[in-house]
Amino acid sequence: MLTVFLTNLWQIGLDLAPSLLLGLLIAGVLHTYLPNVVLKLNLNQPDFRSVWRAALVGVPLPLCSCGVLPTALSLRQNGASLGATVAFLISTPQTGIDSILVSAAMLGMPFAIFKVITAFCSGLIGGVIVNYFDTSKPQPKIDQNVAPRSNSQLHQILNYAVFDLLGAIDFWIIIGMIIAAVITSAVPPDYLAQQTWSQGLSGMLLVLLISIPLYICATGSVPIAASLVAAGLSPSAALVFLLAGPATNVATIGSVYRILGSRVLFLYLLTVIVTSLIFGLAFDFILPKHVALTYHHLHTPNYLAVAANVLLISMLLFLNVRRLILKFKPESSLMSNQIDLQIQGMTCNHCTARVKTALDHCTGVDAVSINLTTGVARITGTDLDTDSLIAAVEAAGYTVQN
Repeated sequence: MLTVFLTNLWQIGLDLAPSLLLGLLIAGVLHTYLPNVVLKLNLNQPDFRSVWRAALVGVPLPLCSCGVLPTALSLRQNGASLGATVAFLISTPQTGIDSILVSAAMLGMPFAIFKVITAFCSGLIGGVIVNYFDTSKPQPKIDQNVAPRSNSQLHQILNYAVFDLLGAIDFWIIIGMIIAAVITSAVPPDYLAQQTWSQGLSGMLLVLLISIPLYICATGSVPIAASLVAAGLSPSAALVFLLAGPATNVATIGSVYRILGSRVLFLYLLTVIVTSLIFGLAFDFILPKHVALTYHHLHTPNYLAVAANVLLISMLLFLNVRRLILKFKPESSLMSNQIDLQIQGMTCNHCTARVKTALDHCTGVDAVSINLTTGVARITGTDLDTDSLIAAVEAAGYTVQN
């Protein structure tokens, strides 16, 4: 049984690694050449144009359901309409450039394309509905200056791809691969296809009920969905799983309620649930003959897949070993000039990566160490200015406790 599990785990890595690494690289390029200021342009009017722009920008961005919250809050604070903010909140975590490529590799290109269209339309619908019920006045648009970037652009790309992005989702990638390998090893092929409850609307409602409260990474959940499809779950139910799961979880629900209010939260959840089910049913109607119920293996030359898998495993090991070293690093090795900030609102590794990036751009900062459990950010450097550090954290969408 162990041999079967390890074999399936290795095969999942072969299918996942090439597209994931390519997605990480493209995401790093987008992060470097698409400054954050672009996200804050022409989104202040509560009209259809601001909504579709927010949804369109959100689709390729590789942000998780927790990581998207500070970005959406930043949009709102800088003048984005409520509808544009919600459109961004819905469309962004459901997919991303890395998730798109992984979905195409493991579930087929028709599935990936349909997922992208659904994410965009869901954000569009949610934004329009929220704008319709929103009675507040348009937010003033605030001009933003992009923080100066140090180091080479290649360094920026690789640093974001490895430390900020992969470092934020590596745990969920590992968990997703392990769960997928367990399902593939334990559940016979097409077993779920023989169960009436796993097909059609009942299967969609079941995965919807399971996925909404859980934290499910858009990329890490793809291997799980692929293994469930291989076991006989309908592709439409897998689509609902990949749409509703990443867009919602307990932390997201609480944050949306706190930041945007109960009415927006209700419309947000209603949009995610209804659109997931509608597009799931539409998927069965439009593409029943074009998406197989078997695991879709990536047609990558074997040596490339093996090299990519070895590289991915090495990167995952490096990130986790590095994390342990930093966790147990003696405080005496830190520089004497340091400032500790108690930060509120960080819920995942992507949040800490976002705060770290913001603090790294501040003058005089040499190193930033963040403890997600305690919420403490320790900044070391020379001639540090506390007000500037606090302003950087707040600009990233978080608050500093006095």
